[in-house]
Amino acid sequence: MKKAGFLFLLLFSMAAFSQQEPNLAKFRSTNEKLKVWLKYANEVSDAENYPKLVIVAQKGIELSRNHNAYTSKFYFLKGKGYEFNNNQNKEAAANYELALQYAQRAKHLKNETSALMRLNYAYYALNETSKRKNLIKYIKQVLDTTKSTYTKSVLYGSLGEYYLDNAAYETFISYQLKAINYKKQLDKSIPNDEVIGVSYSQIAAAYTKMKLYHKAIEYLNYAQPYIKTSNYVSAFSCNYYLQCFVPLKNIDSIQKYYKLIYSYPTKKDSLFLNLSFANRSVSEYYANEGKINTAFYYAKKAVRLADKSNDEDMIMEANAVMGRVLYEKKDYKKAIEILKTASKNALAFDKESFVKINKKLSQSYAALKLWKEAYHYNEIYNKYNDEMMQESAKQSIANAEAHYQNKTKQQKIKNLSTENTLKNIQIKEADKQRIYLISGLVLVGIIGLLLFNQNRNRKKTNQKLQLLNQELDEANKIKARFFSILNHDLRSPISNLIHFLHLQKENPELLDEETALRMQTKITTGAENLLDSMEDMLLWSKGQMENFKPQFREIAVSDVFNETQKHFSSSENIQILFEDPENIILETDENYLKTIIRNLTGNAIKALDKTPNAQIIWKAWQENSQNFLSITDNGPGGTHEKFKALYDESEVIGIKSGLGLHLIRDLANAINCKIKVCSKPNAGATFTLIF
Repeated sequence: MKKAGFLFLLLFSMAAFSQQEPNLAKFRSTNEKLKVWLKYANEVSDAENYPKLVIVAQKGIELSRNHNAYTSKFYFLKGKGYEFNNNQNKEAAANYELALQYAQRAKHLKNETSALMRLNYAYYALNETSKRKNLIKYIKQVLDTTKSTYTKSVLYGSLGEYYLDNAAYETFISYQLKAINYKKQLDKSIPNDEVIGVSYSQIAAAYTKMKLYHKAIEYLNYAQPYIKTSNYVSAFSCNYYLQCFVPLKNIDSIQKYYKLIYSYPTKKDSLFLNLSFANRSVSEYYANEGKINTAFYYAKKAVRLADKSNDEDMIMEANAVMGRVLYEKKDYKKAIEILKTASKNALAFDKESFVKINKKLSQSYAALKLWKEAYHYNEIYNKYNDEMMQESAKQSIANAEAHYQNKTKQQKIKNLSTENTLKNIQIKEADKQRIYLISGLVLVGIIGLLLFNQNRNRKKTNQKLQLLNQELDEANKIKARFFSILNHDLRSPISNLIHFLHLQKENPELLDEETALRMQTKITTGAENLLDSMEDMLLWSKGQMENFKPQFREIAVSDVFNETQKHFSSSENIQILFEDPENIILETDENYLKTIIRNLTGNAIKALDKTPNAQIIWKAWQENSQNFLSITDNGPGGTHEKFKALYDESEVIGIKSGLGLHLIRDLANAINCKIKVCSKPNAGATFTLIF
């Protein structure tokens, strides 16, 4: 479900005025007219008359030519009119983009903040992933430069919502707590209080995703004092409570909040959102309890109400629940139909829902004994479920923020506990034996507590030591990997240079003047290229010391080929050709790819040491939207056993046996590249890189 569809209303809601259209003829200057018309547009907005707001804002746009700040505000209100009139998000996004452009021209930070916040949501609703990523980068730039408490309170919340949508819960909570801190620094007002309540509710939603339901309820309780003035937000809050009580199987609380949602009067689109959400949750509860007919009843209501909301995310979630219920009813064909509909946009909105949908699709096909389709959807399920498990492993959020929020409360509890203890001791002072007994028991308890704390601290220390040992081991592996890369990438060019120098020194009579000059030039060029290669690899190694991971970006294969040609320019008696007729562009890590190509080229040069008319050919091409690189030599070739280090991680390696292939294998795996080898004795070898 969309996490902040109602946030805009809270930030900008004010008491509605008369909405009587002003007579602009009364005013002489354009500024006076714009000020009066903007006030009128805000009144229409506050009254939630969104179709009329679009018309009023358009007139304001026409009136405010050459007044960028006003133009920005009117485009923003027009976007709001489209967004909250049946979720016309495409039109809303177009107007928010114009609002942002005019705000930037006017250098009006508050207007820019509002446009950025709503664009973040609009791009999410439209599944504009690329645009949203670029927007988030820009929002971070604004936060790095602004000193405005208001802007930070809004945009930190927007950043949090982005990471919540991408299941990065730890990052989300960090940003959202920052946003709450800045919101509390603003002047106290009902709208701002409600925004704080929404932020606490969103943190609760994150804990719900992590299945920490009691923690989620705790944050929902924090939110209640802030949102009590808004039926709109309270209805969403009830749905968040339902999300917690359904897995906790608390039927009394489920029924309470389900009825409460129906009691809140809200405008139609949010009414349908909330009611569909509520019926979906109740359907899940009865499905979990095995009461399929009851679950089916609530699932039908959820789908019907979601369709009325015109909200793609809500429709997807409702269809997902309906598909699950149909599966439980053994209506597998209908379940497949509904689940396929739900899966179209599920990945963009919620990865967890996407995983569940594909699992049910696989199970439905399996029930029909359509094994090929069942296997296909099970593969999708396994892939994305593994990704979720990895994300979950990284989301072991410490309770630091909870400790920060509850510190005062815990101290009060401790003080009350101490007071009660003292009172109990005072009551029992008459009986000295009991005092001694109690004192002895307390002493034993303290000793036990100290022993317990000592044991716990020892365990924590051991865990820290184990973690440090793991980090040290990983650092040693990284260092060894870089030494191996430097050894393989630099040994061959240095060997060639030394060979030239020895030949010049020990057998000068073998060189005529022209040959000596040519070799002198070749030595100089080779040394310069070697220096460039060394600097390139050392800079790479410096950047990778703390985190040996690939950095993907688009690179031209022709650039990599040119650098490789320079790197091996000192090789004698071997013709190295490079073919890239299609000018292939790869999205990969440039340094990983260079290292792989250098090692393969170096191995080929070694293999051609005794081959007459030695030749190496690098090729780059594309087939069926897939990119390929290959290196072919006319050397002695070899058997499959010779290249075993490319495939078998258990293969024993050494400096002169398989280490280069071992490096190639590890680096290729890191950039999602497969390697095929085609080689026969006395027939050369071809290595193909498949991206």
